[in-house]
Amino acid sequence: MEHSNLLKFSFEKSTILDLFSGVGSFGLECISRGVKNVIFFENYSETLKILKKNIYDLNCEKKSQIIEEDIFKIKSLNYLHKEKFEVIFLDPPYKEKKLNILLKDIIYLKLLKKNGIIIIHRNKKDNEFYPKEFKILKTKIYGISKIIFGLIA
Repeated sequence: MEHSNLLKFSFEKSTILDLFSGVGSFGLECISRGVKNVIFFENYSETLKILKKNIYDLNCEKKSQIIEEDIFKIKSLNYLHKEKFEVIFLDPPYKEKKLNILLKDIIYLKLLKKNGIIIIHRNKKDNEFYPKEFKILKTKIYGISKIIFGLIA
C-alpha cells in the first residue's frame, strides 16, 4: 500500500481491525497484500450483505471475521480484549462525532500492538480533538477527505 511505504510500515503478516468496514475495501485490499487476518466491524444490514458477498467473491473467508455490532457499544470492543492489532483502521461516517470516545476505548483496552498504527479517514474540514495519547504522525489530504496516521504513545 502507498501509505505503508510512506510510514515504513509493513502490512504483511499483520492482524488488522477494520472499524466501520462498509463494503470492506480497506480490509480486503490488506488481505490481497498478505495480511494474516482482518476483523471487520459493521452493523448496517444492507452494507453487511455486500461485505459478506465481497469476502465470499474474493475467496477471503479464511482470513476474515465479521462482527455485526454497533462499535460504540463498549461490549463490542470488550469482545476483542485479548486481541492485539498491528493496524486499526477507522472510517466512520463523516457526520460521526464520537470518534474521540472510540479512540479512548482502543487505548484503554490496549488493542494496538507496540509500534502499531491507527489510520483514520475523515472529512478534511473536521477538527476533532483526539486523546492526548494519540500522536498524529502524518495527515494526507485527498479531495474532501483526510487520512490521519497515528500511534498510541
